[in-house]
Amino acid sequence: MDMETFGSPNSEEMHHLQEQHRHYSEKLESLLQKPYLSAEEQLEEVRLKKLKLSVKDQMEALRHGVFHHVA
Repeated sequence: MDMETFGSPNSEEMHHLQEQHRHYSEKLESLLQKPYLSAEEQLEEVRLKKLKLSVKDQMEALRHGVFHHVA
């Protein structure tokens, strides 16, 4: 699925969100390569999944013009 928005004033924000999503995905993938996760690592797994989902929701909202950036 191509997440680019060409010519959109929101394309810079979309690019930033895509980079964040990619970063969280990579960290999560690295963590899940371990055969066993400590309690702290399990919490980190949940945190990363929530962050990824939040960023994905923001990208969808931006695509549909309902994104409100919260600082």
